[in-house]
Amino acid sequence: MAISRSQLVKELEPGLNALFGLEYNRYDNEHAEIFVSESSDRAFEEEVMLSGFGTAPTKQEGAGVVFDQATEAYTSRYSHETIALAFAITEEAIEDNLYDRLAARYTKALARSMSQTKQIKAAAVLNNAFNSSFTGGDGVELCSDAHPLASGGTFRNELSVAADLSETSLEQSLIDIAAFVDERGLKIALQGRKLIIPKELQFTAERILRSPLSTTAGGSDAFAKNDINAIMNMGMIPEGYRVNHFLTDTDAFFIMTDAPNGLKHFVRSPIKTAIEGDFDTGNVRFKARERYSFGFSDARGIFGSPGAA
Repeated sequence: MAISRSQLVKELEPGLNALFGLEYNRYDNEHAEIFVSESSDRAFEEEVMLSGFGTAPTKQEGAGVVFDQATEAYTSRYSHETIALAFAITEEAIEDNLYDRLAARYTKALARSMSQTKQIKAAAVLNNAFNSSFTGGDGVELCSDAHPLASGGTFRNELSVAADLSETSLEQSLIDIAAFVDERGLKIALQGRKLIIPKELQFTAERILRSPLSTTAGGSDAFAKNDINAIMNMGMIPEGYRVNHFLTDTDAFFIMTDAPNGLKHFVRSPIKTAIEGDFDTGNVRFKARERYSFGFSDARGIFGSPGAA
């Protein structure tokens, strides 16, 4: 249905001082701090986790060498969604507007809606990280204590006991990341590089990552009060923290690691806008459209905690 003069009564009257409500700043491209973006030229993208070889056994003199097998562990699929929104303005409303170009004003509102939709869909990957209804290629949720390995057994990328963000829980998370193994159980050298948090934890994160002294030390022990902040001193989170304003859990936190092929964003078709007039009605229609997908391939790309609550 087109926007008509009846919906824009005040914009058609003399004496109007200001139009407001569409000029707010926005949180833009926060997904870029979490996802690696790649282009796509097909309806969906698939990424396959490969399993290498296990540890090499000792070969006895004169005995034959042991042969191992490499396999495909699982496949992660990214199915692109089409996101689109449009509006129309009647010919009369455009003609009679006294103050502003309606098209320019509402086109900005359209861009804001498209942008916020993308941020919501991106954050949904983390918002559902502990929800078993949203699984990845290995059949479990993004953050789990039982990611299956091709060789048998499991690995976890969440705390064994859920905890709120603190110096202690962050240290334990970094220790757990250093214990990650590959699909055959071989140790891999991964490190945490960036902390992703909701707005409610930004002050806690600032104290933990930037205080030169420990934020947990104190009590009656005079020496404990002078404990250094090991996380800061060792540079364990080199990229600091980033606030994502679209995270819905106020006490969940995530650590991005340097694992390749972790969280991915595929762009099938960049945002495009179109304008057309309707011959019969004279209405002018405006449309924005894009296609993309968000997801994850290797869960080792992230470590998380849902918080203690």
